[in-house]
Amino acid sequence: MSTPAYERDPFATVLETRILASGEERGRPFVLLEDTVFYPEGGGQPCDLGMVNGVAVVEVQKREGGIRHYLAAALPVGPASLQLDWIRRFDHMQQHTGQHLLTAVAQDQFKWGTTAFHLGGTVCDIELDAPSISPAEMERLEEAVAAEIRARREVTARWVNPEAYGAEAVRSRGLPEGHTGDIRLVQIAGVDLNTCGGTHLHHTGEIEALKLLGTEGIRGGTRLYYVAGRRARLRLGAHEERNARLRTLLGAPDEELVAALQIKLDQLLALERRSRKLEEELVEFQAAALAARPDALVEAHLEGRDMAFLQKLARGILAADPAKAVFLTADPGGQGLFLLTAGAGSRLEVPSVGQAVAGILGAKGGGSGKSFQGKAPSLSARGEALAHLLHWAEMGQ
Repeated sequence: MSTPAYERDPFATVLETRILASGEERGRPFVLLEDTVFYPEGGGQPCDLGMVNGVAVVEVQKREGGIRHYLAAALPVGPASLQLDWIRRFDHMQQHTGQHLLTAVAQDQFKWGTTAFHLGGTVCDIELDAPSISPAEMERLEEAVAAEIRARREVTARWVNPEAYGAEAVRSRGLPEGHTGDIRLVQIAGVDLNTCGGTHLHHTGEIEALKLLGTEGIRGGTRLYYVAGRRARLRLGAHEERNARLRTLLGAPDEELVAALQIKLDQLLALERRSRKLEEELVEFQAAALAARPDALVEAHLEGRDMAFLQKLARGILAADPAKAVFLTADPGGQGLFLLTAGAGSRLEVPSVGQAVAGILGAKGGGSGKSFQGKAPSLSARGEALAHLLHWAEMGQ
């Protein structure tokens, strides 16, 4: 095709054409079309999606001089009815046209050149050759872009030959490697003239709005995040819904949500400190009680405790009586935990006995020296494992 439908009319959503050839690439069926409304991925813009004869288009890429439409199922050569996913296409046009405008204003009013562009699924970003961008500069840039959106500046595309291209005042990050022949230019009247193969709006007013979200430093420059058009409205709607839930949970108006949340976080931190203190006291009490038992093997099951608690408790027991061996279990979140350890005065050969216990429990675990721990799908065989350990205790091994 000389000029595909997505270039002739980026607002076209349906097309009657023909499948010229079909094939398969790494198990994925694809077709080559006589004409297409589907934009192939390129220039930072994702591909279009939609349907060909009722079969989903899952990806569109330029390959070997043609445009391959990868499908959810194979189709034969013949007539083809194309249906574009318009919501996706219009979103891409809003983000991409917004990028052209943002790039132009950043360059002309702030002398920040754009070095990269990424149209993401939820937010977009451009990389600028600015070491940093202050909040005040972001506000000025956003206001300047908003003024150009309100101006409804016409957006057009045209092809020029290399000679004419050389005579144009084009803003470009460079042509694709190996490019030959005519060059496509996209112009925002009075603002920008740029090389681009993507789809764009009729005028800047169709961007609706562009909101700058924040920055981060990258490779000596600054990555600037933004959303445009419907994305900005959806994002605002999501924020409002979230704020409504937070108002209910925290019992505070929007302007006091952060302060109310900070109070809750401070209270939670105080509770966590108190909980840790109580846990330490509990470990000391339980360790003393277990260490006081006359048995060579001390065992206990701690409902809902984690491995860190078992380890603390075992250390406390052995500190009180190094001659003991300790077998502790717990089941936080439906998973079985076990710890087998022994003091310096115990004769328990922990590595070999630990492996035997792990086998009985169907657990995975390991250890070295005087400690062995593991995780099991359940502790249903705990009684059997304990019997094995008690047998060791009785034999004095």
